[in-house]
Amino acid sequence: MDPSRISLRPFKLSDVDDFLKWASDDRVTRYLRWSSVNSREEALTYLEKVAIHHPWRRSICLDDHSIGYISISPESGDDRCRARLGYALAAEFWGQGIATIALKMAVSSVFKELAGLVRVHAVVEVENKGS
Repeated sequence: MDPSRISLRPFKLSDVDDFLKWASDDRVTRYLRWSSVNSREEALTYLEKVAIHHPWRRSICLDDHSIGYISISPESGDDRCRARLGYALAAEFWGQGIATIALKMAVSSVFKELAGLVRVHAVVEVENKGS
């Protein structure tokens, strides 16, 4: 995979159709804290109320088409210097190194964008071999 084709950017409402393609796939959402999205209306609502307003959620894009996301969520209180990382990628792009490239991009920029952040961590499900 040519890394120059991969980018991270905030979600837009115009991502709805691309988002619906991968967010409706139970294989993709299996290890997420949210269930598969089942309609265009649900996808629009999720983008509008959750993804766009999240402090640091970016669309993983291939040639500017959304194929997944990375979310870095700062903790609160005394732990605000730490953040949790989560991500998902459309199943058709698994095993191509895209998530690795996107995660490296995210981690290198989030420390510049979120003041006071010193640590990013992720919890991985044992059954999720790819992660």
